[in-house]
Amino acid sequence: MTKTVRTRFAPSPTGFMHIGNFRTGLFAWLAARHAGGTFVLRLEDTDKKREVEGSAEHILRCFKELGLDVDEGIEAGGKYGPYKQSERLDTYKQWAQKLIDAGRAYADPYTSQEVQAFREEAQKAKKPFLFRNHRPKNLPVWDGTQPLRLKSDPKAYQWHDKVMGDLSTGPEVVDDFVLMKSDGYPTYNFAHVVDDAEMKISHVIRGQEFISSTPNYLNLYEALEVTPPIFATMPHILNEQGNKKLGKRDGAKDVLDYIKDGYLPDALISFIATLGWNDGTDQEVFTRDQLIEKFDLSRVGKSGAQFDMRRLNWVNGHFIRQIPLDELYANSKGYWPEEAADATEDYKKLVLGLIQERLKFLSEIPELTRFFFIDLPIDMSLIDDNKQLKKQEKSRLVELLQTATKSFEENDFTSENIQNNLNTLLEETGEKPAILFSIIRVATTWSPASPALADTLAVLGKEVTLKRLMNSIDALNNEV
Repeated sequence: MTKTVRTRFAPSPTGFMHIGNFRTGLFAWLAARHAGGTFVLRLEDTDKKREVEGSAEHILRCFKELGLDVDEGIEAGGKYGPYKQSERLDTYKQWAQKLIDAGRAYADPYTSQEVQAFREEAQKAKKPFLFRNHRPKNLPVWDGTQPLRLKSDPKAYQWHDKVMGDLSTGPEVVDDFVLMKSDGYPTYNFAHVVDDAEMKISHVIRGQEFISSTPNYLNLYEALEVTPPIFATMPHILNEQGNKKLGKRDGAKDVLDYIKDGYLPDALISFIATLGWNDGTDQEVFTRDQLIEKFDLSRVGKSGAQFDMRRLNWVNGHFIRQIPLDELYANSKGYWPEEAADATEDYKKLVLGLIQERLKFLSEIPELTRFFFIDLPIDMSLIDDNKQLKKQEKSRLVELLQTATKSFEENDFTSENIQNNLNTLLEETGEKPAILFSIIRVATTWSPASPALADTLAVLGKEVTLKRLMNSIDALNNEV
């Protein structure tokens, strides 16, 4: 009989949700959705010293903003709750008592200074520190005021990881680790094993940093007489150079910061899902439904996945180009420049339709559109930095703009007629498009970039276009 798939994501509320952490949650969600199983969102909040106020709400918001629904867990509820570890302290004490009754746990009588002395002694002897080598002969009874440690049963282990394959280790890494702290809270090493057992979790998907602790977890599962779940270890996400784990110094941002910058949820989901996973084809962009249909943990690579900002921009641009203009306009709320405040919705939609093809993320909208709403300052560096234009005499550029102005006065300013007009101007002036079209574009926008020239002029309209051409002619004459 096939085991029901129940996956979980169990972050700690200790700061923002970075890409690597979110990917673990996304893979757990996809594994559950692919199998028609259950996704559980749990909060591991037992390290009160490191807890950051507002982090729990932040985690929930990340899932909501990116559209990942939760079947059970914090806020969603469920029959295995509560889903915050800080609300499950009695449960951990009960499981701890089982280990004590079975002779598999004992109170740690040593002070932190004594434990540190043991560590230094091992270092001097050039041996790894193992607490079990200092296990007290008469194991003290635990009353909750001292740490509770597992009385380990060191042995070799072999296990299969859905991503990393067959793994093994010797008994030398199994130790007497802390189960309950003297403050009454469990350690992560104990609490997550108890929670996964009680919540019937079938697959534990987590980061590479936990793989070295797996033998200790297996030892604890045996002591508790619990069958371990299926393990799937996620390799690190690497920086853009591929030489270290992606971190804040490499530009790694909070997941919600990408949303604020105007990255679409579906684009982020597609990009993050393909950091280390592929379906065996050359497909680079996936819809949510395609990911659910195709996702398999066995297709996650063992090696680190390299973060590529350019690829994220490309993926987001792809999704921007796929959505209808009305939907894009709805998403663009809050991204328009201040100068667009009095513009009509129809005009802004015209502008948005022009830049949709080149838009990589929504926070680019002000930079790409401001010249549609106000006359930007005349900036001669836009001419001087243009390889073709800087070779021309200013008087020649004035001549070209004067010819264009006269020609446009007779135009009805539809995009098609403007393009025909521009083509005629090429013949009349005998000039290259790279020169004629560039100087007209600069003179009518004074922006480093703009959409197709004919379309841009049509949206600006005849009156604005002619006024800007005349102002630019005056400015260039002053340069002659």
